Amino acid sequence: MTILVSACLLGENCKYNGGNNRNERVLRYVAGHEVIPVCPEVLGGLPCPRKPVEWVGERVRTRDGDDCTEAFRLGVQRAMDIIADTHIDLAILQSRSPTCGVKQIYDGTFSGVRIDGMGALARALHEHGIPLMDAEDVPD
Repeated sequence: MTILVSACLLGENCKYNGGNNRNERVLRYVAGHEVIPVCPEVLGGLPCPRKPVEWVGERVRTRDGDDCTEAFRLGVQRAMDIIADTHIDLAILQSRSPTCGVKQIYDGTFSGVRIDGMGALARALHEHGIPLMDAEDVPD
């Protein structure tokens, strides 16, 4: 089985704050499978660390209003290019991320409020028929 995984879940320091979301449950689940790690935000040229962003309407912005939408689009396109010739059986993505969120994202007010929705990469993968799993739903 070939599994695309948010790189931060595998321990790659690519989060906005320079850290990672290493997830032992995810690591156990993908053990023995072909794993393709991706971080669309880094692939799109955003630095690490970087300012946190949220979807504000149809744009991706920092709290200060800086627009990161084009970097997100580029990162998603590059991630999709990486897997273009590969059959992906499953994508395990970081919860609530503006690129990888599967079930929820933050509402754009930078107040911690969550709304139902998908991040940019999750939407693209879903549109291509790739099954998605939120990192919080990975079985033990």
